[in-house]
This record gives sequence, C-alpha cells and structure tokens, in this order.
Amino acid sequence: MSPRRRAQRRMRRVRLLRRIALAAAAVIVVALAAVLIPLGLAHEKPAAVCLGDPSTFPETGVAGWHGEQLENAATIMQTATSLGFGRDGQVLGVMTAMGESSLRNIDYGDWETSGFTNPDGSRTTSIGLFQQQDWWGTPEQRMDPATAATLFYERLARVRGWQSMEPSLAIHRVQINLDPTYYTRYSDDAVAVVDALSHTC
Repeated sequence: MSPRRRAQRRMRRVRLLRRIALAAAAVIVVALAAVLIPLGLAHEKPAAVCLGDPSTFPETGVAGWHGEQLENAATIMQTATSLGFGRDGQVLGVMTAMGESSLRNIDYGDWETSGFTNPDGSRTTSIGLFQQQDWWGTPEQRMDPATAATLFYERLARVRGWQSMEPSLAIHRVQINLDPTYYTRYSDDAVAVVDALSHTC
C-alpha cells in the first residue's frame, strides 16, 4: 500500500474516531442533563409563605388545616401581633378557634349543634371563630374574625400570669367552658400552623 493510501486510511480512522467521541460526548451531556435538572428542581426552595397573602399558603394545608381555616388562623395571628402579643399569644388564639369552631367563621353554636344551655338554663348564643356569646359583643363584631380575635385577646390580657399557665388553662380562663383541658388536643396543630405561617411579606 502506498504512503498516500496509508495516510488517507489514517485520516478516515481519525475522522471516524472523532465522530464517535463527539456522539459519546453528546450522549453523556444529555444523560447528565436528564439527571441533574430534576435534582436541581427537587432542591429548589418552596415558594415563600407570606402571612398577609393567602395565595401563598400551602395548597396541601398544614397539619390537616386548609384554605379558609388557614386564612382565619392568619387573621388571628395578625390581630395578636397588632395588640402586642407574640408567638405564645398567637398559638393560644389559634388553639382556641380550632377548638371552638374548627377555624371556621360559623354563624351558629352549641345550642344549634348540641342543645347546650347556659348555667341559668337559657339558650347559648355562641357564634363566630371563638364561639362568643351575646355578652362579648354584637353579632357583627363576633362574626368579624379580626374583631372577634381582638375581643379574645383583650380578655386574655386581663388574665394575670397567662404566659406561665398551661395553654389550655389560660384559654379556659377566657372562654370559661366545661373542660379546662379541652384545648390541649389542639396544641401541636396550633404550633404547626403558627410556625408555618409566621412569615411577613
């Protein structure tokens, strides 16, 4: 074989090897992209939750509480903050509304659902997030979440040493219900909701 033919064959081999190397590199790049891009997306930070913007609240909910319930919890938290209460006060307010109305602003109460009466035998008149009766305020006040929360916190502020009490007992001093420990079952959920929503815009 002549030197010229040998050189041509060598050049063809080099071109072929170059094409194979380029094809292999392309396959590697595609494979890496297929692996690394999903990994990168998986490590992206979730969208920030903003206490004042319900559209940022987790669609999956928090500890089983969703939508309107989280919006009402946020209103309670914002009201607490505006009145000078910190995280502990926020948790107590959210615990209370969880226990009283499942964080729903309902226009009926214990009489309608259970036939409960006041100690004097009169029908209960509980409505709203906190199931407040007539002596708390007007129906309009009790059915407005922020105003109802304000009524709750104004009374909590008058409970001496509430910060050092068991949370359910502090709430009981405000709500005066039959079971002083009733609200304890909502403690973990209230903490979860308050911590999840505790971000300002």
